[in-house]
Amino acid sequence: MLTTILRLSLFTGFFLPTLIMANERPITIDDLLTVGSVGNPQVSPDGRWVAYTVSSRDFDEDKRRTQIWMVSTDGGEPIPMTSSDYSASSPRWSPDNKYLSFSASKGEGAKNQVWNLNRLGGEAEQVTSVKQGISGFEWSPDGSRLLLIIQDPKPADLTEDKDDDKKPLPHVIDRMQFKRDYVGYLDRRRMHIYTYTPGEKNPRQVTFGDYDDSDPVWSPDGKSVAFVSDRSEDPDLHWGTDIWIVNVDDPDSGITQVTTNEGRDDSPAWSPDGRSIAYRTATGFDVGGSALTPTRYLASTVVGRDERKILTPDLDRNIADPQYSANGKKIVFKLEDSGQVHFASVDKDGRSLVRNLEQQVNVRDFATGGGKTVLLLSRSDRPMEIYQFDDGTLDQLTHVSDKTLNGVARADVEKLQFESADGTPVEAFYYRPLDFDSAKRYPTILWLHGGPASQFTYGFSPTAQLFAANGYVVIMPNPRGSVGYGEAFAKGTVAKWGERDVEDVMAAVDYGIDLGLVDADRLGVGGWSYGGILTNFVITQTDRFKAAMSGASLGLTTANYGHDHYQLMYELEFGLPWEFPERWVKLSPFSKVQDITTSTLWMGGALDWNVPIINSEQMYIGMKRLGRDTQLVVYPNEHHGIRRPSFERDRLERWLVWFDDRLK
Repeated sequence: MLTTILRLSLFTGFFLPTLIMANERPITIDDLLTVGSVGNPQVSPDGRWVAYTVSSRDFDEDKRRTQIWMVSTDGGEPIPMTSSDYSASSPRWSPDNKYLSFSASKGEGAKNQVWNLNRLGGEAEQVTSVKQGISGFEWSPDGSRLLLIIQDPKPADLTEDKDDDKKPLPHVIDRMQFKRDYVGYLDRRRMHIYTYTPGEKNPRQVTFGDYDDSDPVWSPDGKSVAFVSDRSEDPDLHWGTDIWIVNVDDPDSGITQVTTNEGRDDSPAWSPDGRSIAYRTATGFDVGGSALTPTRYLASTVVGRDERKILTPDLDRNIADPQYSANGKKIVFKLEDSGQVHFASVDKDGRSLVRNLEQQVNVRDFATGGGKTVLLLSRSDRPMEIYQFDDGTLDQLTHVSDKTLNGVARADVEKLQFESADGTPVEAFYYRPLDFDSAKRYPTILWLHGGPASQFTYGFSPTAQLFAANGYVVIMPNPRGSVGYGEAFAKGTVAKWGERDVEDVMAAVDYGIDLGLVDADRLGVGGWSYGGILTNFVITQTDRFKAAMSGASLGLTTANYGHDHYQLMYELEFGLPWEFPERWVKLSPFSKVQDITTSTLWMGGALDWNVPIINSEQMYIGMKRLGRDTQLVVYPNEHHGIRRPSFERDRLERWLVWFDDRLK
């Protein structure tokens, strides 16, 4: 019955002819790479301005740059606040409304520092001079000092001999967690919290020990800082975190533990009166690795009592970034639900949960100040922009993508629900090509998301828009393992990769065929990270696909243990490889490489320690040895994500050529 009802809905809406205005053209790779990316909105204390970042690609220098802008909450033309000659990030307003601060590395070899822009005008002035640089900062409530996140220095940071910086030294390893993508080999240098009063010589360290401290937040009176840390006996072998408080004026008195939940507690937010802390909590973890996919609930506790109260016990959906309203009566947060991220709120006692914006959007971030609220959100046809939010209505403040996308056609998308092989309801987003004709079937690309603890949403998908502009139907499913559909759904792939999730994504394809939309003889599949991993499981189990693109994916799982940065996750989810060798083999797509008949393009970054390139190399060489149609593309000096603009262009171009040659 469910499928029948949805088909009626689809036939009455989805199959209407696509109308493209005469002056519109299909979106191109150049368009996608030219559009700037908006982020990190910050409302000024008086509510009159919003500062934000715009990240763009410099094709001449072949790198990305980030610039800070601000726009009036009354609308109007935005104002650039930093130069395009360097990258600036983390805009923050001083509480007195006098300064707009940011972090930047200005100059060759310079470390990241805090800079101030006087609202009255003038050049930015450097505030901090930390030799190893800073990783984050926040103003105290009275604006008298800064909170800094600083990593312990290297020996070279403490010497004036710059020649020493160029001398390679051996990596001495004594930790279980000894690697991280984009960082490299890990040592015992930890992230700690400092305070700094502008004008003083050095910051003052307030947290210590062989632990990393994160998510610091000032108390309303400016005397304490709440932060997140795993202070177990060995954090490298533990999956939990707790919230702690340190008295910044008397750090020697020690730290106070606020939460003692066995799972992960993070994202602390003080109530305006300083008596309570709202935070995100996972309810604990079970044997067998379900610690990796628990629901993140909204919780609160009275400071000093450790009496956790879960405010959303019946929600069974992830929340993020809780924040008290100015009057302390409500808590606002982001809510993942069914292919969408909502801007939601709940009374401080847990009553009256409200999704404040009932539109098909994806809320990435929000900010409040001076009685104003702004949302950073995207739609299926528009990238991230900033909107002022007022009682359910939106007023768009930024128009970063307009210059590039005005006059450019974008594909229609609809979220549909269908049943998987075992009867479980599953959702997918279906993009139709710009030249859509209901009398035709189209070559189709099944595009799979990473994670797997992630979800496709109503947000703008450059990849799907590009494929649709080039004549493809694009199916983007949220199979088992995805968030936004409850804890049981998310745990559907725990130690069972390539089982229910394969059934779910194949059901998405079959549903498109039943609707008369998909050409079953011209099917492609692809994805990056877990999207690539799931691609591997698909093409080792079926020969229905003519072409595949597997990016940053998995080959021989055992080869990753100790080589990537997921050793603890593997142990929790799969067990130790020498204790459960059969399970590790079953979870290795390389074990079935001989079953792949799909023409497959393998891709990855040479320096990826998230899902290392060895996996793609294994899969490629297996197919090559078997005489199958395959190719391997490795991007030098790239990690898990491809960041160099020329490589971003190259990747998109290769995707189109690979699928066009085999599906058209």
